[in-house]
Amino acid sequence: MEAIVADYVAGLRRQGWSVPDQGIWIQVGQSVVAEHRGSVLMPAASLTKLATTLAALQTWPLDHRFDTLVGLHGTLQSDGVLDGDLVIQGSGDPLFVWEEGIALANRLQELGIQRVTGEILVTGPFTMNFEEDQAESLVDLKQAMATSTWTWEARQAYANLAPGTPQPNLQIDGVARWIPTADLENVPIEWVVRHQSLPLVAILKAMNIYSNNVMAEMVAELVGGPAQVMAKATELAELPAGELSLANGSGLGVENQMSARVAVAMTVAMQRELSAQGFSVADVMPVAGEDVGTLIDRRLPLTAAVKTGSLAEVSALAGMVPTAEKGPVWFAIINKGWDIPDLRVQQDQLLQAIQAHWGAAEAPAEMRTKVRMQTGPFRYGDPSRNQVAQEAASE
Repeated sequence: MEAIVADYVAGLRRQGWSVPDQGIWIQVGQSVVAEHRGSVLMPAASLTKLATTLAALQTWPLDHRFDTLVGLHGTLQSDGVLDGDLVIQGSGDPLFVWEEGIALANRLQELGIQRVTGEILVTGPFTMNFEEDQAESLVDLKQAMATSTWTWEARQAYANLAPGTPQPNLQIDGVARWIPTADLENVPIEWVVRHQSLPLVAILKAMNIYSNNVMAEMVAELVGGPAQVMAKATELAELPAGELSLANGSGLGVENQMSARVAVAMTVAMQRELSAQGFSVADVMPVAGEDVGTLIDRRLPLTAAVKTGSLAEVSALAGMVPTAEKGPVWFAIINKGWDIPDLRVQQDQLLQAIQAHWGAAEAPAEMRTKVRMQTGPFRYGDPSRNQVAQEAASE
């Protein structure tokens, strides 16, 4: 294995890349089998999301859901007209998308609400469709309520919902706007719906499949910010001092740095935490041959669970590759260079060489994917996640 890594590094040298700027760590079980500059801090791009994922696993159980409460401020008339405002209280759901908004509107209409004469008042952490501008989230929320105002994207999302899903037509006369929670402290509100997010394990899977920076920043902030992400990841993975430095939860910016050794340690810690609850890294990371997202056009060994990372002059890859002789082999590759497509090809070839050395195999049964997005309980816009408030309170 040392010869395989040496050949890989030699190939990078021949192409003109700076050898000291390349980090590699290959590990079987708890033992390193080959490495190059593996303990050196390097910009790691979206491998940062490994730390964010690990910190989330320490903060909440895998079945944790983020609630979005919906209430009425005003009087609901017998004809379905709410003389007043619709109140939305968010708690930071990172995956509130068009499908969720459409399903929520349908539930409100099922409860007899057909028109709101006032506004949609949004309070608490709320983001829709990964919008970085809060105003855009509020516009999307109102548009989701009525088919007549749907954008092309909303119609595409509706096509993902179960056949026969109603198309809502909830008329909102006013605008959607955000207000401080303190402004609602003495306002009478009748809470009517508790919308639950997908479970945390599915949120993390979606975040990592698409390496969604907005989702990662939201999760990191809910954990307590980048410093808390670092602290929790360091504790859970028992990281060596000085090999992890984060400025945010997504990996945007070269100031987010880690060693290849730390990337492997965090992935192994994730597997330990997940396996204790009947899951594996395949349930929170993209899997070769199953998930597209950031793995499109990659030539990785099938059933390898990996996390990619890219910046203008950084290409990184970390995760698990299955082998016949050694079982799961844990790895991290951090490259600095401007030819990102070529660096990715060479990363894929290194993983293929690792698997060829120890024999091709699929991931063991306990490390096969259980969380498949847009299937079963992991479908966007599942109406069962919009509970009538009274029913939710009795649980």
